[in-house]
Amino acid sequence: MLAPREIDEYLLPTERRVIRVRQHWAVMGKHIVQTLGFLVLVVIGERLLPDSMLIDNLAFYLALVAVIRFTVVTMLWWIERIVITDKRVMLAEGIITHSVGMMPLGKVTDLTFQRSLFGRMFGYGTMVVESAGQIQALNRIDYMPRPEEIYEALSELVFGEKGKTRATGMLVKSRWRR
Repeated sequence: MLAPREIDEYLLPTERRVIRVRQHWAVMGKHIVQTLGFLVLVVIGERLLPDSMLIDNLAFYLALVAVIRFTVVTMLWWIERIVITDKRVMLAEGIITHSVGMMPLGKVTDLTFQRSLFGRMFGYGTMVVESAGQIQALNRIDYMPRPEEIYEALSELVFGEKGKTRATGMLVKSRWRR
């Protein structure tokens, strides 16, 4: 499993982690609704069909599969990390197979964040990172928590003067470590 401390294994000795977050919990909303909807359908189907041991067992195992699926999706969300260092942006994910996507900050030409109505209400947004004519592994990160703050810190890292960014100072460093 990719624990939060293990993400440091992917950092170079010359780079320093500035921000480490996971996607906002709202990303799980769709999975919660799907799982609850499926469980309600299983219960309704079990009640409407004639009583039989086969129907009861089938309903139980279908509900069990739904709960296991939701548990795995939750574990994947919990493990996935978005990491911004002073040199690159990385997305680390996976339980059995680890996958680390990355984009060097030197290739970033434009940063944008977008927020829907629900994003403004719950505190998440979408970060769009563009590079010079290439599609990178991390060109769009959905459900980014506190996108204004991350946008500001990332903008300072990419476009600010070397060594004079607030993003590399103690304030951001202490707020973002999780």
